[in-house]
Amino acid sequence: MLRQPLLMLARSQQIKQLVTKMPVSSGIVSRYVPGEDTESAVDATRRLVDDGLSVTLDFLGEDTLDEGQAEGTVTAYLDLLDGLTRAGLSRSAEVSVKLSAIGQALPEIGHKLALENARRICRAARNAGTTVTLDMEDHTTTDSTLATLHELRKDYPETGAVVQAYLRRTEGDCRALAYEGSRVRLCKGAYNEPESVAYGSRHEVDKSYVRCLKVLMNGQGYPMVASHDPRMVKIAAALATRSGRSPGSYEFQMLFGIRPDEQRRLARAGETVRVYVPYGQEWYGYLMRRLAERPANLTFFLRSLISRK
Repeated sequence: MLRQPLLMLARSQQIKQLVTKMPVSSGIVSRYVPGEDTESAVDATRRLVDDGLSVTLDFLGEDTLDEGQAEGTVTAYLDLLDGLTRAGLSRSAEVSVKLSAIGQALPEIGHKLALENARRICRAARNAGTTVTLDMEDHTTTDSTLATLHELRKDYPETGAVVQAYLRRTEGDCRALAYEGSRVRLCKGAYNEPESVAYGSRHEVDKSYVRCLKVLMNGQGYPMVASHDPRMVKIAAALATRSGRSPGSYEFQMLFGIRPDEQRRLARAGETVRVYVPYGQEWYGYLMRRLAERPANLTFFLRSLISRK
């Protein structure tokens, strides 16, 4: 019941201004976002790698509407990759990039600018010995994001893709992407989408997720199973075995702060587990989408706000 209202709040500038002015850094925000700067991101990465986990880092920012803001995001990624390299962590940590944060939404020049900026980040990542994955956003950007991925893979074939199981088109996208050398992260999806393009019920999304998993596990690419759902983790492991995949030919991915014990358990069992670590000052939209996925966390969040008034 709370999912749709929370996703609507994620786009509310009034609520954003109210929440981000409150000192909640020691409350629920820090459970999901380890910090706002490169140093915090590198420190969080080091702790996770010491636990036997891999990492993908997202500098939070979206809805970028000017070139200067896009350039600032690119610079943040370049600084991050440099920091990971100096800390000796770049082999264990990649970066996740939202094209909207690097210029995709700019009128007329958006697609070209985002592609150029993504190339700069991919070049820096390769020089650091790691990779980039292009995050997927709401359905209106799917075609543009996949087109950018296609262009990037001409020079940087290691660039990862993300697909969202709640979109009706995604099983077909998985078939198109399940080729040798392709890295594909499958998640359920966290945006407020119309039923014309997305499955409306959890049951339908789960069925789509399993269908997509079968395509990716039977394909020639490298599946990245992004789910905290215990059933999906078990199904993915079974499908990997059935497809003749050995550990290291696929991986599990989970968000920072969600099921950390399970992350470590899977890693100890020999699975590759990558933790999605967001950081930066633009944490509001990310946080609201996490609350929408797990509305039970809303009580904890509200308690954090009230206790700090």
